[in-house]
Amino acid sequence: MNNAKFSVRKAIPPRLLIFATCLGPTAALAAELAKPVEVMVVGVFHMSNPGHDIHNLKVDDVLEPKPQSEIAAVTGALMRFRPTKVGVEWPADIVAERYKQYLASTLAPSRNEVVQLGFRLAKTVGAQVYGLDADGDFPYERLKNFAESRGFSALLDELNARIQRDVDEQARLLAQKGISADLRFLNDPVRLKSDNAFYRNTLRIGLGGDQPGADLTASWYHRNLLICANLLQLAKPDDRIVFFFGSGHAFLLRQCVTETPGFKLIEPDDYLPK
Repeated sequence: MNNAKFSVRKAIPPRLLIFATCLGPTAALAAELAKPVEVMVVGVFHMSNPGHDIHNLKVDDVLEPKPQSEIAAVTGALMRFRPTKVGVEWPADIVAERYKQYLASTLAPSRNEVVQLGFRLAKTVGAQVYGLDADGDFPYERLKNFAESRGFSALLDELNARIQRDVDEQARLLAQKGISADLRFLNDPVRLKSDNAFYRNTLRIGLGGDQPGADLTASWYHRNLLICANLLQLAKPDDRIVFFFGSGHAFLLRQCVTETPGFKLIEPDDYLPK
């Protein structure tokens, strides 16, 4: 038996033995290079009260000392993720201009969550910040007009009532428990799935060749696919990216990350202060 083993070993050419010896480290290196890009999608509320959504949350002035302390606690907690890049919901050219001003302390005071969360975190950890937003249509008025004229008003009213209940809960959390509690609520996976059901249910609104619900949903998905493409094209091996976007985008952006090979979704609620 020992002679058989010896004979087999002698039969292996030296160059193959060298190659076999290198397989271990090479496999380890390949595994390291295949390490997924980690992405934390943080759904946020609009801190500057722009009033651009169908349902708008009234937010107290975040430049006041108490909310500033709460925001600092949020970004301080997210630092533990050690992000290498930060993505935000502004166009790339605006971010490039205003972040330079922010670093130079020449940017006018801003209540926008891009500045309050994105710029603050990027500066603190020494990461670069990127504008990843994309334009898109949102033909809600067409959907609303169709619903009112074709007998779907009750359905659309109920869908909007569900969203308003979430907005009311946000307001309560902000008033009673602060910004981190509201962000934890917004990023709960179960709530995000329920929130995205609005778009699925709008598919019920339509008749024959006139499908405003499908058109609205397609437009919303198209915009989020463009944002997803911006993210994927930005990412490099070993990146850890924090991605601040309005919470309405979070379900689809999380889906983008989880369904893309080489990417790993990181839950923000594992880091946000309790």
